[in-house]
Amino acid sequence: MKLIMKTFKNILSFFSKIIDKIIVIPISKFVFLINKKFEKPSKQVENWLSHTNTLLFISLILAVLIFIVIDQKILNYSESSAEVLTIDQVTVSYDEDNYVVEGIPKNVDITLIGNKADLYIAKQSPTNEVVVDLWGLKPGTHKVDIKYNQVSDDIKYSINPSTATVVIYEKVSSEKTLSVDLLNQDDLDKRYIIEEVSTDTSSVVIQGASYKVDKVATVKALVDIKTLPKFELGEKITVSSTLRAYDEAGNVVDVEISTNKVDVELLISSPSKEVPIQIVPVGSVAYNMGISNLIINNNQNATITLYGSNEVLSTIEYLPVNINVEGLSEDTQFKVSLEKPTGIKYMSIENITVDVKLSDDISNININDVNISFINLNSHYGVKPKDKFDSVTVKLKGVKDIVENITTDDINVYVDLKGLGVGSHEVDILVTGNDPRVEYLSSILKMNVEIYEK
Repeated sequence: MKLIMKTFKNILSFFSKIIDKIIVIPISKFVFLINKKFEKPSKQVENWLSHTNTLLFISLILAVLIFIVIDQKILNYSESSAEVLTIDQVTVSYDEDNYVVEGIPKNVDITLIGNKADLYIAKQSPTNEVVVDLWGLKPGTHKVDIKYNQVSDDIKYSINPSTATVVIYEKVSSEKTLSVDLLNQDDLDKRYIIEEVSTDTSSVVIQGASYKVDKVATVKALVDIKTLPKFELGEKITVSSTLRAYDEAGNVVDVEISTNKVDVELLISSPSKEVPIQIVPVGSVAYNMGISNLIINNNQNATITLYGSNEVLSTIEYLPVNINVEGLSEDTQFKVSLEKPTGIKYMSIENITVDVKLSDDISNININDVNISFINLNSHYGVKPKDKFDSVTVKLKGVKDIVENITTDDINVYVDLKGLGVGSHEVDILVTGNDPRVEYLSSILKMNVEIYEK
């Protein structure tokens, strides 16, 4: 009994020393500092604090408070709880060189059950991994388990979904021609054209399940005009382009492509051509009037700059602008919005004003024996007139000093055979002239021709 009491006394003495060292002495020092700060400390407070029992009780209260706080934390972390983790990647183990797998979920939810301390460690661990092992399985449909490599054995877990139905296909290959698809071309300056497009490879190999590979109609390198680097006109630039496989309907097909990106080389230029604007009066002015002048933007010889491909520009010699002058009997000004010819991307001007000047000093004359030409005949065909004439008389009406200077060389009489095949045809005889102020009319309006195969 004495031994027990002695042991108990030693334990109390040990804890007393610890409390004295950790709590009593620091508190005493704190009280002393407070007491020192005040010039006239209260005698009553000083006497009260000087008692040993006072400091002992204060220390005891603080010790109990500290114990409660620590104990509460320990209990809190030892309580059982549950957490749900969403794993966004499922690791699949299989023979990637020979097989393709479908049916693996993109993400899974894992419910972890355990005390909060273990759950905290589990959530912070970078080794959370969800795996599906397909090694040894042959092509076909299989139901397989989804497993979680848990961090701690003290945690229980469940996976949703816990299984997956996967289909394993044999991997096949096919070579496809590579083309380039330019995105957002409307964002390119209208004066510019992409003159050349080339890639560092002309074909790529695609791999996947046979039913998907068979769907692929084309593989395209996508170039977004919005993301082009700075460039100089006439100098080639190189951009890295992502590849996509498409079916005949233009839908993306999910297959492996031998390379994810290719280099695409672009040549951007700005071909242009300055051509005259030619006013084409449509209709006839009043019977006793003629057009003496056509003035564009207060300029007798207005021109316009057209932008487009060199092929298109080479076919354009002037820009025709139609003006309706039917029944016109006095000078009139027209405001006209210009229409872009087919293939032209940009014009230096979009609107013009046309002053039509009239005169009553008119004349009507005839130009005889103007030969008829045939245009737009298929190169495999020949043509001959069935009628007994190959020329006509052209009637001219206009201001006297203008029509008197017109010669046969200024007139074009022709028949348009576009779209006509072998056989006999009745066709219109058309007339144009170099001076748009003059009205031209053929004395014969139609003729019969025979088209034959060469």
